[in-house]
Amino acid sequence: MQTDIYKAAIFDEYLILKGFSVKTQQSFRHTVKRYAQWAEDENIELVNIAYNDIVAYLNYCKKKGNKQRTLQIIVGSIKHYYNFLMNENEVIDNPCTNVGIQGIKRKILYETFSPEQLENTYKIFAESPVSKGVGSALTKKRNKILLGLIIYQGIRTEELAKLKVSDVKLREGKIFIAGSRRSNEREMPLEAHQLYDLMDYINETRKMILILTEKETDHLFTSIGSGKGFSNLMSKLQQQLKKQNPKIKEIKQLRASVITNWLKTLNIRKAQYLAGHRFISSTEAYKVNNMDELKEDVNKYHPDF
Repeated sequence: MQTDIYKAAIFDEYLILKGFSVKTQQSFRHTVKRYAQWAEDENIELVNIAYNDIVAYLNYCKKKGNKQRTLQIIVGSIKHYYNFLMNENEVIDNPCTNVGIQGIKRKILYETFSPEQLENTYKIFAESPVSKGVGSALTKKRNKILLGLIIYQGIRTEELAKLKVSDVKLREGKIFIAGSRRSNEREMPLEAHQLYDLMDYINETRKMILILTEKETDHLFTSIGSGKGFSNLMSKLQQQLKKQNPKIKEIKQLRASVITNWLKTLNIRKAQYLAGHRFISSTEAYKVNNMDELKEDVNKYHPDF
């Protein structure tokens, strides 16, 4: 089993600290152990699990005869496990966040935003007042860069976390996003104003952040605090955006909007490249021409089990 990632002993401590009863702890351990075994059998690393993998596992459990209520318990246990991994800085997002079980919890499609709405989101954030203090000013400049890379390039949170300074090609006006087991590498053009902001960030802001925090890293982005985790950084940015616009539920909603908009003006292969999708079917999931097709996509990619 993937013992290094499963971290059974530390997970036990996490459950105890959360105040779960002995019976509940045993249930969580049993459920997560079976899930980890399935992931190993499928040759999927637990830290690379995505929403569709959770869907596949629940379908597997359903075929084993598990009912809706049991599926809900399974989802809850795995969700707690990924909360634990986030706490350990092993993963950035929880793949169970938007999983719903029919008759218990419905999956709701995100509202997507037009290019004009995305541009307005970026503009409002960029022009919002900055709190007093050097740290707040540095955070604002860094977060403006992060938001721009999401809105203009549709970069995933986990990809942002892995970006290195060397990935920014200022002379070429491009940024390189490394591939992974789930995504293809790609090189994307930057907007003119992004080039100016990135130049200022790399030469000034980022250096000040490293001096302030006494950190040494070749990563493009780092937190202002003493921790090295990227999830808290993005969580705070998400909170700011939700206050700015309550229709924004999650950061990934912005990426989904970007891909949906690409598909309206670009051919699907170009959109697939820009999105970093390994498979064309992943890109097709964002293409919705009418309500009937929307319903088909909901059933295919967001099943109610």
